[in-house]
Amino acid sequence: MHEFEVLADAVRRRLLAVLALGEQPAGVLTDIARSEFGISQPAVSQHLRVLRENGFAMVRAEGTRRIYALDRAGVDAASRALAQLTDPLAQRLDALHTEVARARRAASDRENENRERKIS
Repeated sequence: MHEFEVLADAVRRRLLAVLALGEQPAGVLTDIARSEFGISQPAVSQHLRVLRENGFAMVRAEGTRRIYALDRAGVDAASRALAQLTDPLAQRLDALHTEVARARRAASDRENENRERKIS
């Protein structure tokens, strides 16, 4: 699922906003989503699964409880995708910069080889 599809849902955005404040037990996340959106516990579990599977949330077991935390990987991926929309030339300019640096390095290497030949 694309990062924007994950973030398109208001429930998932709300869950992420809560996780951005710190780790939360699944029960707290469920209570928030149920009270604010009127959805069932299985529906909340499905939203949490989407967040986990797409790199936006992590879960760990603590006894019988499940503790959720924000996963920066999904947030960073969404940020990169947004940056590509707001600055479509950035990637091309980065590639151009790389090629210019490579060409300069090659020219410098050729000059050094020519100097070494003259000395020898």
